[in-house]
Amino acid sequence: MVDLNLEDDRENEPRKVWGLAIAILVILAGAVAIYYFAFVKKPVLPPAASEPQASTAVPAAVEKAPPEGAAAPLAFPAVGLSESDQAVREFAAALSRDPEFAKWLLTKDLVRKFVVAVDNVANGLSPKSHVDFFSPAGGFRVARTAKGTFIHEASYARYDPVAGVVASIDAAAAVRLYRAAKPLIDEAYRDLGYPGVDFEETLVQAMAELLGTPVVDGPIGLEKKILSYAMTDASLEGLSAAQKQLLRMGPKGVRAVQSKIRELAAALGVSESRLPRTKTSTPRPE
Repeated sequence: MVDLNLEDDRENEPRKVWGLAIAILVILAGAVAIYYFAFVKKPVLPPAASEPQASTAVPAAVEKAPPEGAAAPLAFPAVGLSESDQAVREFAAALSRDPEFAKWLLTKDLVRKFVVAVDNVANGLSPKSHVDFFSPAGGFRVARTAKGTFIHEASYARYDPVAGVVASIDAAAAVRLYRAAKPLIDEAYRDLGYPGVDFEETLVQAMAELLGTPVVDGPIGLEKKILSYAMTDASLEGLSAAQKQLLRMGPKGVRAVQSKIRELAAALGVSESRLPRTKTSTPRPE
């Protein structure tokens, strides 16, 4: 057997603000809208034909008519961005039963942070400065062998809770709630400096960015730099910052995340032709 020298690389990965891009996508599509789920009006059955129909007030925003057979759209109340945090935390269980999901919501300015983070991911940037809800247990670990230095599997295992939350999300319900919250999300996006730009295009771009991350089946070689490590495979080292962060979840985690992204995209009505195909990579032995 080969002896392994395990090392912690804690200086390189702040425990409080290590950003994980997919969590942003999942929460954006679901948790932000949970606030509105708490205030949604229940569907009102139409009166019998013999009864006069009472007039009703027009809601603040109305969705486009859903496809035949789809659930009725949710009403969207006029509530300010700054008032959503507590309700999001309170009603998070409506989208996922995983207790870890609720922990992610203990941050402030949820909607604005999510919009900024998704915009970052869409542009290949790291969203870590806007994500303070997840801190992986333990430090980044490497394995030293006679053949070189590699990412240790224990480093991937730290993100198993993320994969579990992602898998627990009800994609169809998340998208329905996202549609109801769309006016608020668009408002936050306009405030970011994108007047007249549909945030959904940015969301799809962010999805495509993460789907472009390869699934690496095998050990990833590393070389020590002054303050951190670099991957020896140039194609992996050349990935965007957002993709590299997803890569840290390991092959099992990347597959789980990308599977849920495709589920969410399908529920949003995004054509597969707009999304990259799954890429796999097997490192060559040194």
